[in-house]
Amino acid sequence: MLSERETQFYIGGNWHEPVNVMRLPVVDPASEQVIGHVAAGTANDVDVAAAAARQAFPAFSKASVSERLGLLGRMHALLKERAETFAEALVMEMGAAISFARASQVPFATEHIRVQMEILEKYRFLTIEGRTATVKEAIGVCALITPWNWPLYQITAKVAPAIAAGCTIVLKPSELSPYTALLFAELMHDAGIPAGVFNLVNGTGESVGAALASHPDVDMISITGSTRAGVLVAQAAAPTVKRVVQELGGKSPNILLDDANFSEAVAKGVLAGMRNVGQSCSAPTRMLVPAHRLDQVEELASATARAIRVGAPLDPSTDMGPIANRAQFERVQVMIQAGIDDGAKLLCGGLGRPAGLESGFFTQPTIFSKVTSDMRIAREEIFGPVISIMPYKDDEEAIAIANDTVYGLGAHVQSSDPERARRVAARIRAGQVHINYPAWDGAAAFGGYKRSGNGREYGVYGLEEYLETKSILGY
Repeated sequence: MLSERETQFYIGGNWHEPVNVMRLPVVDPASEQVIGHVAAGTANDVDVAAAAARQAFPAFSKASVSERLGLLGRMHALLKERAETFAEALVMEMGAAISFARASQVPFATEHIRVQMEILEKYRFLTIEGRTATVKEAIGVCALITPWNWPLYQITAKVAPAIAAGCTIVLKPSELSPYTALLFAELMHDAGIPAGVFNLVNGTGESVGAALASHPDVDMISITGSTRAGVLVAQAAAPTVKRVVQELGGKSPNILLDDANFSEAVAKGVLAGMRNVGQSCSAPTRMLVPAHRLDQVEELASATARAIRVGAPLDPSTDMGPIANRAQFERVQVMIQAGIDDGAKLLCGGLGRPAGLESGFFTQPTIFSKVTSDMRIAREEIFGPVISIMPYKDDEEAIAIANDTVYGLGAHVQSSDPERARRVAARIRAGQVHINYPAWDGAAAFGGYKRSGNGREYGVYGLEEYLETKSILGY
């Protein structure tokens, strides 16, 4: 089914085959082979999609809560029904290990829809205090730009609240991992989305992304991507004064306080930092540990990393597949070399592919120790399975190191004393802090301080990004 959709866009309730457009290759990162092509959209395609979304907005923004709940419910049911198809697409387009796609990538994406249904059922779009009413209304046409590392998860994190709010949508997924987006457009059609409410245009950030960011008919743009991409989008959006929500880069710290259970905290910290092959903007890749426990941490961390099974992503026993694309694979290799050049202590992993893997964008799980804040591997986002262990002398220094970054997306704190952990968490300048590796919460606000972005996603906080606030006095 996907093959006939590869070079099509979904606009105004129908599939369109653009003519005389470039085709962009889709590469299987495990084999390095081209497995398909998608159409590279242009500003003209964006014009058509934005017009369809604009035309659909007046009616859809007035749809009742029950109508929007019904639509979200059908989306949720279809995603659960087609979970294996989406999981297999994630393996093809970005090399996700099938076990991880099944256990995390798809279920968490499904949960974003369920959470929005739960919120929509009880959300108060009208509140009255005295003679003043406050009304929350759909902001309008929303351009959604999603990344290659969590392709489906980030689509539902944006589409579900936009639908719940009554907005209309133009989606531009990453051209590097576009198959889940095409499958999602089919799902939206089969869920009975009104024509023009959801539109999909594939293409590059330089063409489609830029056209959406500057488009006068787009009222809001939400982007998940690199800080560089977020800056370009904000600059392009400024002349039309549209709302810009950005979830960007990170360099998240993981502070292990001296009273933590180290045998558990170190192992879980390595796995958290290398989850999704380290390709998560909030991955805790800076492990901050007491200097007097450094030898113990090095031993525990190395043992955990060496036990990670890297291999064919379709093998259910594989823990870690390849890096998602060539450019990122090469970036990770450059940063591993930078760690070596800067004098960090290489504990395990290193340059090149793991033994026995001669092709594919496979990378060795790599851990450096004795990393200092002036090293590139401590300052720049690597986006690969690379952990930097950084020693500290006391809690004050740990907090200072944690905050010594231009980013502020996520952070972790480990301690056997909950109150002590809370005190440290309160002082970390990041949008989300995890204490003792809690379960993922799809309703918890997610977003960044500093250069990690603006605005919040997930839960009620994500919904409200898609709403305008109107005061009516004398109500």
